[in-house]
Parts: sequence; structure tokens; C-alpha cells
Amino acid sequence: MASSTNQQRLSSSSSIFYSHSQQSYDVFLSFRGEDTRRSFTDHLCSAFIRNNISTFRDDEELPKGGEIAPELLQAIEESRVAIVVFSKIYADSKWCLEELLKIIDCKEERDLKIIPIFYHVDPLEVRNQKGIFEEAFAHHEENADEEKKEKIRRWKTAMKEAGNLAGYHVKDRQNRFSQPFYGLNHTIQYALSDSV
Repeated sequence: MASSTNQQRLSSSSSIFYSHSQQSYDVFLSFRGEDTRRSFTDHLCSAFIRNNISTFRDDEELPKGGEIAPELLQAIEESRVAIVVFSKIYADSKWCLEELLKIIDCKEERDLKIIPIFYHVDPLEVRNQKGIFEEAFAHHEENADEEKKEKIRRWKTAMKEAGNLAGYHVKDRQNRFSQPFYGLNHTIQYALSDSV
């Protein structure tokens, strides 16, 4: 992982991997830690560090029932590109869905660039909330009051919008690390140059 000169602690639950800026980030990485933190996203962050792409990634899993940290929302606002790693249990997390909602809000408000990565999930299931994503939203809807139902509608809309964007599909073990990295650095560099 990053050396101590490349890592700065924001709080006990967040880290910023940076190359040239401590106040804004090239990339905000949204992912479900339980199924990608120690594998795919670690490799992704390492590749970004090697390529001088400053990256904000949350280092800890939010406790069940916990609120999304204000530092995370601020980091999204201060990022130029958001990478959303849709994995099998991404939609199980209210925290991930809140991040996604904020990412979509920032796309609309200030043209934040979004690059989805479909990690061992079908992009159509993400777009249409079918299969495991339909199940996750059904679980969120259990015993939901009207306010919560409205929030869930917003999460679904955000997921559909992000799922409709061109991205990278990682679908088997052979390409789980190399395939998305092949063009991702170029895509990010293009997005960064376009957002200046």
C-alpha cells in the first residue's frame, strides 16, 4: 500500500492517497469494502499512486446504522472524477448508496465525471436493479416509511443513471485486475484534462 509519505489521515475511517494536492483529489473511489477492499480496490489505488493520480478512498467500513462521514461527502465535492465500483453487495450498503447519490448530485451540479466499473456484476442488472440489486433494494424497503421510500427512489434513480454510463466490465478471474487498468488510466487522464 502507500508509504507514510503518500498517505494522510483525515479521520480514523478515511485515507487520502495523494501525489500533488491535499485539498482536492483527482479521483474519489466509491466501493463496497467487504467484497473489494483487500483485492480489486487495493490494486486500483496502487495503480493510481504509480501514475500520480491523487485518490480519496475510505479505509474503514462504516458501522451498521452509522451515518456517512461529512469528510466523505466533502471529498466527493473536491474530486474531479468519481469511480464507482459496482460489486455484488454494493447496493446492500446504505452508505455506498448515499455516496452514489452525492456523486450523481455533483455530476449534475458541477459536471463531476463518473466512471463505473462493473465488478463481477452484469451492467444491465445495475441499470435496471434486477437480480441481486433488486433484492438489496427490496431489503431496504422493508418497513420503510414514506421519507425512507423517497430516499430509496433517489438511490434507484442514481444507480440507473450511473449504470447507464460507459464504463468497464470485469467479469471473470482472468481479467479481474488487468482488464480495467488497461484503459482506465488513459480514461482518467482524459477526464482530468477535460475538467480543467
